[in-house]
Amino acid sequence: MVFTLMAVGAAGVVVVWRLVAAGRVTIWAGQAFLFAAAGSAALATGRVHLSPRVWWTWGLLVGSGTGVVLYVATLAFVAVVRRWPPFERHVDQIYDQRRGLSLPAALVLAAAVVAPGEELFWRGLFQGRLAGATGWAVAALLTWAIYVVTNAASGSLPILAAAVVSGAVWGALALWTHGVLASLACHSLWTSLMVAAPPTTPRERAEP
Repeated sequence: MVFTLMAVGAAGVVVVWRLVAAGRVTIWAGQAFLFAAAGSAALATGRVHLSPRVWWTWGLLVGSGTGVVLYVATLAFVAVVRRWPPFERHVDQIYDQRRGLSLPAALVLAAAVVAPGEELFWRGLFQGRLAGATGWAVAALLTWAIYVVTNAASGSLPILAAAVVSGAVWGALALWTHGVLASLACHSLWTSLMVAAPPTTPRERAEP
């Protein structure tokens, strides 16, 4: 049953990304619907744990601090790589989909729905369940690889880059704690910062 849920959730990521790429749904609507469902289903299994290996306060502090560091690293990376026109175009496409969505609404969807849902499903259920069969180190590598492959279906260079780097960071935090608290704190804070203070501004996007 759990492995079926894992397979369906991973396939759902691919389907939603293809719908977003085709312009059928926005990244906000597609991701929010998918991970609200996937995160809730993961919790319902009773197999998601917060931080059984590390005191939860440490997990929360380290996860939050890592989120800030990851955000700063992302700003630096985008500042350099966006000089490549295809990458800059893909960044603009992501942020342009927020038109008509207020900042508070975007923050709630991104930081309170999508990011927690992703972590509950990928690092909580997926990595946690694989750890029971393969051990935590192998489970972290397998989860990261599948996470990257499914997000590659977006056809978006920034999404793929985020999946490779951020996915590795979140997987490492889950490996450290054997739970989802640290990675969830990191993911939610990083996402909030990316929405509230993005690496590209509306004025920059309007320039030729």
